[in-house]
Amino acid sequence: MAKENSRSWQLNRQINVSVLIQLVLLASLIVGSWVNLQRQLDLLQRDVTYLCQCHKNVEQKLESLSAKSISYEYRLRAIEKHISKADIVEGCSGP
Repeated sequence: MAKENSRSWQLNRQINVSVLIQLVLLASLIVGSWVNLQRQLDLLQRDVTYLCQCHKNVEQKLESLSAKSISYEYRLRAIEKHISKADIVEGCSGP
């Protein structure tokens, strides 16, 4: 009977050691996944920061183009008015 108890105790000890090893492996997988997730989040943060900076640059360029477009529109209107006045003056003094 003592031999049976001894074997039973060894079997339980082996199960406990295997469970302990599985828990350690599971914990290492969890920690590894967490570290990988943190790295991915850092990369994502860097990409989002870069994207925001690019967005600001594009926004500034669009504002500049809009201002130039308005300026050119006023210039064209002034030229058109000048040309139409010149046509009127030429038409009045005609042949």
